[in-house]
Amino acid sequence: MTGTVWFVLAIVLVAFIFDFINGFHDSANSIATVVSTRVLSPKFAVAWAAFFNFIAAFGFGTAVAKAVGGGLIDISIVDPQVILGGLIGAIAWDLITWYGGIPSSSSHALIGGYGGAAVAKAGVNALILGGWVKPILFIFLSPLIGMLLGLGLMVATAWTFRRSTPRNVDRWFRRLQLVSAAAYSLSHGTNDAQKTMGIVVGLLVASQAAFVDFPVQALHLTTLKEIPVWVILFAHTAIALGTLFGGWRIVKTMGSRITKLQPVHGFCAETAGAISVFTASALGIPVSTTHTITGSIVGVGSAQRFSAVRWGVAGRIVWAWVLTIPASAGIAGISYLLLHALIR
Repeated sequence: MTGTVWFVLAIVLVAFIFDFINGFHDSANSIATVVSTRVLSPKFAVAWAAFFNFIAAFGFGTAVAKAVGGGLIDISIVDPQVILGGLIGAIAWDLITWYGGIPSSSSHALIGGYGGAAVAKAGVNALILGGWVKPILFIFLSPLIGMLLGLGLMVATAWTFRRSTPRNVDRWFRRLQLVSAAAYSLSHGTNDAQKTMGIVVGLLVASQAAFVDFPVQALHLTTLKEIPVWVILFAHTAIALGTLFGGWRIVKTMGSRITKLQPVHGFCAETAGAISVFTASALGIPVSTTHTITGSIVGVGSAQRFSAVRWGVAGRIVWAWVLTIPASAGIAGISYLLLHALIR
């Protein structure tokens, strides 16, 4: 039994390693616009984003964590091998897309991996199908909402400052972009760190039989309805540290290859993204912050002129979005079967 406990704790560590990779992979979401507009240097940009990723631990709820922990997979079939297989699938896909400089969704990699490992164990009946409706629906809705908000904010801002000189507009929005970058980093930490929390709590609740005689009371969890403070703090620390190291391959794609950005564009894109992600987090919907900010950048670019967006680059990104859940699910399913064969 003691061996099982340490195996479970090792998987908890792997979950926080995924959270670190999530921050590393998705740092571009928070800093690409503020770096490409030269409002902040890369070094200060990642520090700014990491700080607000961590601050998101305080006072923004855990609705997304509860949805991931108990709303996607039947907890009765969850075991350490399912969780580990799911994490391997998510980590593998994140590293593949990071290496290719593709801003794919760490969120969808995680839920895809979790679902793929569960299906490998118990078939489609392992899935709580109703719980998958919102995450799947928001694969399409989050970039669309981000795009429409980005477009609307850009048009409204252009009209409001139509009599201002370009120099004054640039000076004001260099300051305002610090606020919008902070808001987006706060929303990113709020939504993305919670997904790892849900996985960790699901694992511990499903493994409670192994912890009966274990002396650390903080690990004795019997419900998915409460997220312990230590899980919240560890998750936000991990994602903040990952952001601090930064996934620079993706920064280039997000910051300059989709469309050319100035501070006013960066402000509108980040503000639109933050509004979208905060709203989803309040509703307990695990959305892709990558999809949302990419849609916002496209919307801001379209407000300038349709040809300002490099639609070929955007199209390749969309293909990565389509492939993320099935690819991470496939890797996770194979990983689970190998783990099941090796660990008896």
